[in-house]
Amino acid sequence: MTTLRGKIAVVTGASRGIGKGIALALGEAGATVYVTGRSLDASDDHRGSLAQTAAQIDAAGGVGIAVRCDHADDAQVEAAFERIGAERGRLDLLVNNAMSTPQRRELPPGARSFWDLHPFWEVPVAFWDAFNDVGARSHYVASAYAAPLMIKTGGGLIVSITSSGASRYAQCVAYGVAKAATQKLAADMAEELRPHGIASMAMWPGFTRTEDVLGNPDVYDNLTGTVSPRYNGLAVVALAADPRIMDKTGRHLRIGELAQEYGFVDPEIPPSR
Repeated sequence: MTTLRGKIAVVTGASRGIGKGIALALGEAGATVYVTGRSLDASDDHRGSLAQTAAQIDAAGGVGIAVRCDHADDAQVEAAFERIGAERGRLDLLVNNAMSTPQRRELPPGARSFWDLHPFWEVPVAFWDAFNDVGARSHYVASAYAAPLMIKTGGGLIVSITSSGASRYAQCVAYGVAKAATQKLAADMAEELRPHGIASMAMWPGFTRTEDVLGNPDVYDNLTGTVSPRYNGLAVVALAADPRIMDKTGRHLRIGELAQEYGFVDPEIPPSR
């Protein structure tokens, strides 16, 4: 079994969904995982909380540490990484996952989810900020505060979560632009981080059975080919343990291809026959 014991990781937006799945997989591999986001406990959001994620990391064999952090507030992000530096003195892995997506109560009449935010000229301009401020911009900010810690550590890995929306129309212009910007961010950061032995890459998760997907069957009525959140996490674990990770720096990586390369399968959803 792959071990990351002794490694210090940060997963942003880890109270639920893909971020939580990645954090749990890192915990199962023995890492110490700082999980960040706005929902510290169940009273903040019934869908999931950082405290719940941290407790499950502990139960899985890692060390989970919940840090309330609004990634739209640069000062809070800076404070979170200062805390990690003070407590651990190092950082090995950052997963940029936090992203703001409009909830149903915020959507225009008739829209069931953010996938219905089109055509763009009929969508409130504020939704651009929702995707791009806590998304591409917050990934940049977190990486800027993480990099000095990784340089001090002597190397590291930054994985930025994007999607196929980075390269094809995904029904929502603001979403697609945010994902494309994230992919470009990962590639360009790789150039400046390479001399320090720090790898940076974008990762495309599969269509994931997050709490929002499972909780909206009228929107997501076909779950064929979906994956569990922890499946995405196994890809990050494999990347973090790869001694030749610098060979992949600057690239965008698809989950299915990583599963074939590293030989992992979805621990929760059996393969279709």
